[in-house]
Amino acid sequence: MATQDRSSYAEGFGQVSRTVGTVFRYLLLASTLFGIAVLAILLVYVANDAVQPLTADPGWHLTFFLTLVLPTLATAGYLAATNLEALKFGSMTIGLIVVSLLFSGGVAIIFIEVLAPLVWFAYVLAFAVPTVLMIALQRRSRQLSFLTRFVVVALAFYTSLFGLPGVVPSVAALVQSAPFVPLDWVLLTLTLGLFASAPTASYAAGIRDRRTGLGVGVLALAAVAASPFIGPPVFGIGTVPSVILASVTVVPTVAFVGGTAVTREHARIGILVPLLIVGGALAGEVLVDTLGYAGPQSWVDWQFLTSDHSGTAEDAGLYPAIAGSILLMVTVAALSFPVGVGAALYLEEYAPDNRITRFIDVNISNLAGVPSVVYGLLGLGLFVTQLGRPSGTIFVGGATLALLILPIVIISSREAIRSVPDEMRQASYGMGATKWQTVKNVILPRAFPGILTGTILALGRAIGETAPLIMIGAPNVLFSFPSELSSKVSAMPLQVYSWASYFATDAFYEKAVPAGVVILVTVLLAMNSIAIVLRNRYEQET
Repeated sequence: MATQDRSSYAEGFGQVSRTVGTVFRYLLLASTLFGIAVLAILLVYVANDAVQPLTADPGWHLTFFLTLVLPTLATAGYLAATNLEALKFGSMTIGLIVVSLLFSGGVAIIFIEVLAPLVWFAYVLAFAVPTVLMIALQRRSRQLSFLTRFVVVALAFYTSLFGLPGVVPSVAALVQSAPFVPLDWVLLTLTLGLFASAPTASYAAGIRDRRTGLGVGVLALAAVAASPFIGPPVFGIGTVPSVILASVTVVPTVAFVGGTAVTREHARIGILVPLLIVGGALAGEVLVDTLGYAGPQSWVDWQFLTSDHSGTAEDAGLYPAIAGSILLMVTVAALSFPVGVGAALYLEEYAPDNRITRFIDVNISNLAGVPSVVYGLLGLGLFVTQLGRPSGTIFVGGATLALLILPIVIISSREAIRSVPDEMRQASYGMGATKWQTVKNVILPRAFPGILTGTILALGRAIGETAPLIMIGAPNVLFSFPSELSSKVSAMPLQVYSWASYFATDAFYEKAVPAGVVILVTVLLAMNSIAIVLRNRYEQET
């Protein structure tokens, strides 16, 4: 009897536990869906104010529905039911196009406003000469000692970049003082074109053979070289943007699509998704222009993206803030990535397990949760007060934001390094590799996708920060483009904040602010999408 009572009690308790677990699971699902729905409603509300789709003619909506929305949804639905991998391939292609276009815009801003193509070419050549020497010496590593090779390479890099005063000019100076200077698009073709075609050739060679890879690389370089003759008459853009667009967007996208079509034949049909989207958008644009339908009175247009700030919302633009955000992110990445990855490598692979190391671990974790305004005060006190740097400049802003995300980069890099199986380390040591060889050839390649993912997410946080920039004295608005590290800089969130506070008229608050938020959110989503894609590909490989 007692045994039967215990069984009944256990069965009843198990039923209650299962019920509680089911309720808890559905509560979690409901809270997640509620959060997603609230965020989606907010984004739709902001996007509606920025794009104003209801101001378009009904015929405009009907045209794009028939040419773009309906074919895309029908194809996506068919692929979702019959070939999910093809749908993923098509979606990744669209994402690659969008992200690469955003990246192309950033690169174009740098070469048009900040860095002259001749200076870029000169320093690329100055780096290339000692790099070739370093590779040649590496092949003679048995004849020359490490110290000899290190001294020769270091001297070559210094001489090539800076020269020997009064004795030997630098390679960069020689190139910039040459009597004959090629056109800007030629210089970019020789650099960006090679940077795009070389990985493309290597990718194709890995799929087929070296001859195929060489042919694909030549075709990619030829496409970049032909872009200055196609871009201006067809798309109405200059020769320099044409080369950048071909190098950063066209060549990588075509290489990805072609490689995937060759290696995954059953996913080839997924190319219909981007073709329908691009073709439908172009067909819809031609039809609405022909039929005379008016489109939406959107504030997110070319004028908004390329204009400076103005006292009136109709003439205000986000261009200096976009450029400032790009320059800040370049500075932040250059400062935080090597320091963060180096610190993570030391703490995981070299540091002894003692009290000092554990103390550092705890403080790094705590620093990741410190409010951003504290880092703004740190940047103000360290870089402006102590080091005497001008306030609100690109260097001070980038260094402050680098300090902000440095703990995040260290933590994410350590997690990526820690995820490398210890058996791989032991196998490397068993084959006679040194500690450095194991780190360089085994640990870093395996952990790099995770490191890159964490760094991109950290940069996504930095690009949306406002408080640190306010604390270091960054101007709320800029009327000109920042051209050097000592120039004053603003950023997209700071510009949007100033529009919502200091210029809080109805036009700014209802039109310009939502448009700025849409641009900022688009950039953040693009960066997060890159991180997600890298993480997924890494998980598939492992």
